[in-house]
Amino acid sequence: VQLVESGGGLVQPGGSLRLSCAASGFTFNSYVVSWYRQAPGKEREWVAQISDVGGGTNYADSVEGRFTIFRDNTENTVHLQMNSLKREDTAVYSCRAWRTGGPIYWGQGTQVIVSS
Repeated sequence: VQLVESGGGLVQPGGSLRLSCAASGFTFNSYVVSWYRQAPGKEREWVAQISDVGGGTNYADSVEGRFTIFRDNTENTVHLQMNSLKREDTAVYSCRAWRTGGPIYWGQGTQVIVSS
């Protein structure tokens, strides 16, 4: 059972990145998936969530309109498309998968640095 994030890196302000959260070893499409981030010296912050059924999404106010979460169940992957990136988006981004009555899985995180 594993969640693996990828797609982080260094990007200039105003740029874009697409993060991926790939699952293996469990039925990913029956799990709710969330992205969180943690900047240096700050607490972990919830960013976005996508439901298991229907694909309903929710976003933190700080990323609404700039980030899009979507899932590809055929690839067992959830993506976070990040546009119009700001310096304050710099953080380690991690994905979390959970379902009612089931286990919670976390990935190891991927670093995003927004800097000129």
